[in-house]
Amino acid sequence: MRESRSPLLIVEDDPALQKQMTWAFDQYEPVPAGDRESALAQMRRHRPAVVTMDLGLPPHPDDPSEGFGLLQEILSAAPDTKVIVLTGQNDRANALKAIALGAYDFYNKPFQPELLTLMIERAYRLHELQAENLRLQSAQRVGPLNELLTRDPQMLKVCATIEKVAATNATVMLLGESGTGKELLAHGVHALSSRREGRFVAINCAAIPENLLESELFGYEKGAFTGAARQTPGKIELAHRGTLFLDEIGDLPGALQAKILRFLQGRTIERLGGRQEIAVEVRVVCATHQDLPGMIREGRFREDLYYRLAEIVVDIPPLRRRKGDAALLAHAFVHQYAAEQKRGTLALLPEALAAIEAHPWPGNVRELQNCTKRAVIMAEGNILRAADFGLAPIDGAEAIRTLRDVRDEAEKDAVIRVLSRANGNMSRAAELLGVSRPTLYDLLNRFGLKETPR
Repeated sequence: MRESRSPLLIVEDDPALQKQMTWAFDQYEPVPAGDRESALAQMRRHRPAVVTMDLGLPPHPDDPSEGFGLLQEILSAAPDTKVIVLTGQNDRANALKAIALGAYDFYNKPFQPELLTLMIERAYRLHELQAENLRLQSAQRVGPLNELLTRDPQMLKVCATIEKVAATNATVMLLGESGTGKELLAHGVHALSSRREGRFVAINCAAIPENLLESELFGYEKGAFTGAARQTPGKIELAHRGTLFLDEIGDLPGALQAKILRFLQGRTIERLGGRQEIAVEVRVVCATHQDLPGMIREGRFREDLYYRLAEIVVDIPPLRRRKGDAALLAHAFVHQYAAEQKRGTLALLPEALAAIEAHPWPGNVRELQNCTKRAVIMAEGNILRAADFGLAPIDGAEAIRTLRDVRDEAEKDAVIRVLSRANGNMSRAAELLGVSRPTLYDLLNRFGLKETPR
């Protein structure tokens, strides 16, 4: 039972059934209504998170149009409300129409309190989860890293590292798979540093042909090559007193590796076709998804350059290893793109969240972002299913366990391991567990374990 009872709006025109439902759901705060007008009045007064409603309402109980109208008015006024529609056994068409209009779920009469209670509880949990994600978005850190949404301890540690090293002039190397947010973190290094007023200049070493990359990096003088009609500074020079971000540094050609090393050692450059050394004062941040130590062993990357670039190395975990972040980001992206596309409030069904959490996301956050945008654009109604993300529903998806379940499982595992280690010596096992012998026997009885024979 909830510490403070949550209001549950029960829209039912049958007085006997309305009374029965009010009595059956007393763990909530039942708010009964017998028609469309009183239901809307109660919505405005109590703002319930969950509503159960019969489609057949006065003045024409045999016609579902009044119920459909009420459903649309509820969702228009409070789009996050979870509406459970009660229908007759042979009324599947109207039930599906209600779902298409935005109802959370439907339940076939006759009314069975235990089953309907489970559905109502799931609806409350989904509403709470969505509200928590909105609160998290509004309360997330203010500053250069505010776009990086995470709850994962590894990723929070990465953010703390970025905040710490940004104040220095150390060269930072960001390692991580494609789509993990390397450029976002590079921007964070710049914005948190004393160079924030200078330019942040980025260049992707893998996206520019080798014969053009040198001129892009170092610039060129007029007449240095065919088509060089005027003097042009390179990316390094443009980043003077700012930050230079060398993305995909692992794809830097061998000849340019030597020139970048020379620049890092002397902090001077020469434009192509020029003879004058130009001093450049710049902070360098680089990133790659490649295994640079492996490339060094294969002779494809200079070891001396690696150590110049790797003064501070930050490993960014892939999305599949960031606990809870896939679902968290999915909620945030749905909120963002629903606003952009003027789709109103969209809800992620539990089956969609389970599929999102189970998917390995080889393209990481970028892949999840693209899938979510497509899902928001293509979805029918105001709910998102696994199929909208191009994912298959998860059969037997793991249910969210209570803290008691998690604690019991951990205690049971600890007792089993210690009994094995103590070779059945109950006094020794109790000592290792830090409990008394009577407590250990209570644990054995609770978990259905037998004392190990000695």
